[in-house]
Amino acid sequence: MSENHPSQLSEETAQTLLLQLRRKEGTWVDWGKACHQLQKAGYLTAQIFEETGFEGSQQNLVIVAAQVYESLTKVDASEALLSYCRGPRSDVLYEFRILGQSQRLAAAKLAMEKQLDVDDAKEVARAIKQFSRFSRSPEGFSSDPGDAVAYQCWQRARSKKDLQARSRLIAKGLRFAQSSTARERIEQLLSDFTVVSAQRAPLLPLYRLQEEEQIPRVIPVAGEMPLTPKDIEAIAKVEKIEPFGMVQYSGSGAYVPIPGWQAVLRAEDPVALFCNSDRLPDAEVRSFERVAIVVDRDAKEWDANSYFLVEQEGELDIQWFPEAPKFPILGQVIVILRPKRILDEDNLMEPWQMDD
Repeated sequence: MSENHPSQLSEETAQTLLLQLRRKEGTWVDWGKACHQLQKAGYLTAQIFEETGFEGSQQNLVIVAAQVYESLTKVDASEALLSYCRGPRSDVLYEFRILGQSQRLAAAKLAMEKQLDVDDAKEVARAIKQFSRFSRSPEGFSSDPGDAVAYQCWQRARSKKDLQARSRLIAKGLRFAQSSTARERIEQLLSDFTVVSAQRAPLLPLYRLQEEEQIPRVIPVAGEMPLTPKDIEAIAKVEKIEPFGMVQYSGSGAYVPIPGWQAVLRAEDPVALFCNSDRLPDAEVRSFERVAIVVDRDAKEWDANSYFLVEQEGELDIQWFPEAPKFPILGQVIVILRPKRILDEDNLMEPWQMDD
């Protein structure tokens, strides 16, 4: 069954799962499986919360952690380890979601051996993930998960000037080190107080769209005027997929991004046409330029305050009517977009300079 489509779940089975969650019967693994089944069947997280008391964040945690648990059963994890995970350790296993199957097994074994809490588990998962990116293991450190954590502690300790902070990281590194060579490298820091600046990862280029105008609407293009009514009728309606306004299409075609102004966002079935500005009605043309005309094919009711797309002698034309026309309206003109004007485009390509 595809994850994108609701699965079939009888009402009786759904009520049984809801009752199981409400009474908290079974282990957290069972709860995760039950929440997943209900969500796949179309139940919203808010509905499950109302019926069972499991908040949305808790549903997500047990679902993901249960999936991590199931992956451990597929790589021959011992019963002792699985029992430890059911213990309950859903929060610990949830942190291992970023790891591969074999990495999860090694991380779970380390968690059981060291009796890790959720903060330690998060650090272990991150250390294993980062360590796996090396083409070969750093000198003295093996690929064991404990050595991955020990390496992170060793690296951070070297960058600390504060002796207490340095000592805490050394102690933590010795706690996790699994190979004798890793222990030796960390113990060297007890007598070597050289501070080595750690290279910091750059900040993620993370932004949030704040205004609707920042989200352009992608609109299909019918072509360059002159066009016929068949040219515009042949364009399939585009459905946008939120939250980023993505569109899917097959075959050939062209699309143009238009700023997310209210008029553009409200259009039900927009299509873009291109033409030279001298084709526009009643336009005071001082310079010829190419413009994009956005037409809403769904808006076909006459309005004295709008321009419309109509057919004139077999070709499309833009016109205004003081009263309702006697021939069909093919769409309402929403926006006519002129290209951005850059005063000195060549200068933008040159490095910025300032006179002394």
